[in-house]
Amino acid sequence: MLLSPDKKRTQFCGEITEDKYLDQAIVVNGWVNHYRDHGDLVFIDLRDRSGIIQLVFDPTDNAKAHELSKTLRREDVIGAKGILRKRGEGLENPRIPTGKYELVCTELFVFNRSKTPPFDVTTGEKINEEARLKYRYIDIRSPFMYDNLLKRSEITNSIRSSMQEGGFLEVETPILTKSTPEGARDFLVPSRVHKGSYFALPQSPQIFKQLLMIGGIERYYQIARCFRDEDLRADRQPEFTQLDVETSFMTAEDIQTLIENMLSKMMKTVYNREIKTPFLRMTYKDAMDKYGVDRPDMRFAMEVVDVSDIVKSCEFSVFTNVTAKGGMVKCLPVPNGDKLSRKDLDELIAFVGNYGAKGMAWMRVKEGVLESNIVKYFSPEIQAELIKKTEAQNGHALLFIADPKDSIVYDAIGNLRLEVGEKFALRPKDKFAFLWVVDFPLFERDTENNRWNSVHHPFTSPHVDDIDKLMTDTGSVRANAYDVICNGTELGGGSIRIATSDMQSKIFELLNISPEEAEEKFGFLLEALANGAPPHGGIALGLDRLVMMFQQLDSIRDVIAFPKTQKATCMLMDAPSAVDNQQLLDLSIKNIEVQVNR
Repeated sequence: MLLSPDKKRTQFCGEITEDKYLDQAIVVNGWVNHYRDHGDLVFIDLRDRSGIIQLVFDPTDNAKAHELSKTLRREDVIGAKGILRKRGEGLENPRIPTGKYELVCTELFVFNRSKTPPFDVTTGEKINEEARLKYRYIDIRSPFMYDNLLKRSEITNSIRSSMQEGGFLEVETPILTKSTPEGARDFLVPSRVHKGSYFALPQSPQIFKQLLMIGGIERYYQIARCFRDEDLRADRQPEFTQLDVETSFMTAEDIQTLIENMLSKMMKTVYNREIKTPFLRMTYKDAMDKYGVDRPDMRFAMEVVDVSDIVKSCEFSVFTNVTAKGGMVKCLPVPNGDKLSRKDLDELIAFVGNYGAKGMAWMRVKEGVLESNIVKYFSPEIQAELIKKTEAQNGHALLFIADPKDSIVYDAIGNLRLEVGEKFALRPKDKFAFLWVVDFPLFERDTENNRWNSVHHPFTSPHVDDIDKLMTDTGSVRANAYDVICNGTELGGGSIRIATSDMQSKIFELLNISPEEAEEKFGFLLEALANGAPPHGGIALGLDRLVMMFQQLDSIRDVIAFPKTQKATCMLMDAPSAVDNQQLLDLSIKNIEVQVNR
C-alpha cells in the first residue's frame, strides 16, 4: 500500500518528548506494541524504531476510527493522525521518554494486519534463540536488537569518518578470487564457464590490499566481507565483516597509533566514554610468561609465576617428574584465595582438565606459612622461596599447573586465571582494558609433519633484528606483527608485510612451499613485489566481534542482522539447501551421496 500525503508521518514516535508539539496535528506510523480496550476509550501503544507513543481513540472525536481501533492487535501496521496533549495528572509513564504525552486520534489507517506473532518482542524476556533466528524479521523489531544494529551503524560511521580524516581511500576488492592458503578452509564456488575450475570466497582481502599498495594507493581501507569454512562458536561466524586497513611508508607504531585514535574517537562518539591512549604494549613472551595467553585480560592483575626452578628439588613427585622431563610448573597466586572452598577447588581441578592438564595442586597461605595436604613434600626453605617469589600474603591461595608440554601448562594456567577472575567478579563487562601484544614468533613448528608454519600468514615480515637467524635459528625469529586486545579478546591483528620478492621466496622456502607451488599460487604476487613495491603494512579488526564487546554481549549473533546458527545454517532461509539438478549440470557437478559410518 502506498502512502498518500495525508498518511505520511510528521514525527517519529520517540521524538515527541517536548511541549513544542502540544496542540499540533501529528501523523505517526508504526506497529501496535500494546492495546487496551476500555470500552468508551481505546489506548494503543504505537512503536516505531525511535520509541513508543500512546494513542487515544474516543468515539466523540471519530466514531469510525474508534470502532476500527477495537479490531487492532499486536504487530498490526498502522498510521494515526491526531492532536498531541499532555496526559492527565498521575497518568504519566516515567518509563518511556514520551510518557508525558498522548496523541488524541481523529484518523486511523490500517496498512497491514499481522498474524499472532510467535513471540512477544515487547516484554524483554529471554526468547529461545532458535525461534529468534527463524523469525528474525520479528526479532529485529525488539529494542534490544534495534539498539545493537543502531550501535553497529554508528560504530561503522565513526570508523569511516576516522579513515577519511586520515586520508584513506575506501576501495572494494573481489569476492570471487583464487584459493590461497590462509589458515582455514575456503568456501569454493564452481565456475560454469571454466569447467572443473573454482573461485574461492576471500578469507580476507590480504593479497589484494598489498597489491593496492604496490599500485600506489598508499592508504586503503574497506569494511570487508570475509568467509571461512571453520567450526563456529559464540564469537565466530562463517561469513563476517572486518575493518581492513593497509598503508605504505608507515611503521608498526604509526599503524598502532592510527587504530588507537580511531577506537578512542569511536568510544567517545558512540558511547560518550574516554579510553586512555596510548595503549599498553606487551611482548608475546611477556604475555605468555605472565598470563599464559597471547591475549591477556588486563582488567585485573593476578600474574602467573614460573616456579619450576624452586620445586624441582622438592619431594612431590608430580612436580619433580615434570621438571626432570624439561617441563614447567606454573603458579597462579590468588588474593583472597582462602575464600575458595574445597568444592570450588574441586571444580577448578575439573576445569583445567578441559585444557589437557592432569590436575591442579593448591596451597593456602595462613599466618605466613603454607597449608595443604601436599605441603609435607616441600621443605621449609622451598616453602619460603615459594612465598617470596609469588609475593603471596596471608589469605592467598597458590594454584599450580605442571606438565611436560609447555603448551598444556600455558593453556591450562591462562584459562584458570580467567576462570578465577570470573569467580571473584574481576571481569566487569562495562570496563575496557586495551593493549597491544607485539613480537610474536614468525613461525611455529608442526612436529607431526616436521615443518614450519606461519603463526599469522606467510606475508608477514620478520623482525629486522632477526633476519640473520632465518636459516640458522628459525624458531627464534620474531614477526613484525601486532594484535590489539581488549578484555582478553583479540579485536584484530596486523603486521608489516614482506616487500621484496627475494624475501617472500625465502619465506615460502622455509614453509616448505616449492618454487613451482609458489609460482602456481603466488606468482602474480612475486611478480608484483619485483615491480617497485613500497614498504607497507596493515591491520584487520573484526567488526562483529568489536560491536559485540562494546555492546557487552555474549553472542556475536546478536550484532548481526541475519546470522548463521552454531551449525552454520540460516534458519530463516533454510540454507544451505539442495539445488535443482539442472544447476548442477550447468556446473558439471555430479551429486554423490556420501555414506557416513556411524
